[in-house]
Amino acid sequence: MIKSSLLFSALFSLLIVPVASAQAKTYTHIGEMKTVRAAYEDTLVHMARANNLGFTDIRSANPTLDPWIPGEGAEIIVPTMHLLPEAEQKGIVINLPEMRLYRFFKDERTPVSYPIGIGREGLETPQGLTKVTHKVKGPTWRPTERMREEDPTLPAVVPPGPDNPLGTHALYLDFPLIRIHGTNKPYGIGRRTSSGCIRMYPESIIELYDKVPSGTQVNVINQEVKVQWIGNELFVEAHPSIEHVNSMEKDGKIPPSEPKEADIAYISRIAGDQVSNLDWDEIRTILSERRGYPIQVAERGTKRTKATPVTVNPVEEAAPQKAETKPAAIKTKTVVKKETTTTVVETDKAENGQEAFYRAN
Repeated sequence: MIKSSLLFSALFSLLIVPVASAQAKTYTHIGEMKTVRAAYEDTLVHMARANNLGFTDIRSANPTLDPWIPGEGAEIIVPTMHLLPEAEQKGIVINLPEMRLYRFFKDERTPVSYPIGIGREGLETPQGLTKVTHKVKGPTWRPTERMREEDPTLPAVVPPGPDNPLGTHALYLDFPLIRIHGTNKPYGIGRRTSSGCIRMYPESIIELYDKVPSGTQVNVINQEVKVQWIGNELFVEAHPSIEHVNSMEKDGKIPPSEPKEADIAYISRIAGDQVSNLDWDEIRTILSERRGYPIQVAERGTKRTKATPVTVNPVEEAAPQKAETKPAAIKTKTVVKKETTTTVVETDKAENGQEAFYRAN
């Protein structure tokens, strides 16, 4: 069983960059893991935004903690390392189960990623290939007929400003009525709260808007389980399914998942000739618990008796995580916060805990 205290083994941060073709590099992961000790005023929601994470990211990684009152001194896993999904590393890749957007460009050394909010049940974000058709700074929001039937108080038009649900910037896609945009409700990032659009933190959409030209390819995929070799170590990262996130929206908890044979087959395929060295009991635990961060499950030539969580390495900055290209010094210490994240994040913090959190979104 993966213990919440996480006694981490040997640290790595070396990113292997195999050459997939003469034209492009292929990256395996971005960022590093870390832990922090909560201050009295901290909440998981505010810590998520301060670390470029969404609500489900930090909730999945810390399922036993109260998201509003984790408690002073509580050890919080901050899952700021992400295996890259199995998709063409071009333009924008959006992976719905992990609620994360990846950006790849030829003129940049490494990809970056951002947490997102996606379509709620019955109004799912569409999957497939599309593109950015045009961009708008200061978009005007025009609620659809369905939206105004559901909420008759909505105006026909909402001009640019702090009350605009599209935020300050929007990228319009070739999917009907679907945009990548900011939000006036940042608590919705990392949750299924939109009518199908892809929501981003206000600070994230500004950066993306400035870097993404019209015509950029956008690939929306559904990959719950990611597997990558990093050097001689194999890692598995399992996220809650979209259906399990629905359960979290209803009661605040993510139920365990039944391991799927397709995921077992996928891990076996990537493991290749090392498949006999895997501890399948532990892998099934990973697939059941779906903590949403990479866990080491194999080392070339070594028989595994227990899968090993990726070593936590302190990361002080909350900027978008970038891929590593060289090894870092070995560190296993825990970051002890001296200031609360609430001083970093400007939000309308709910007074009545989780109920107010859901009501606000």
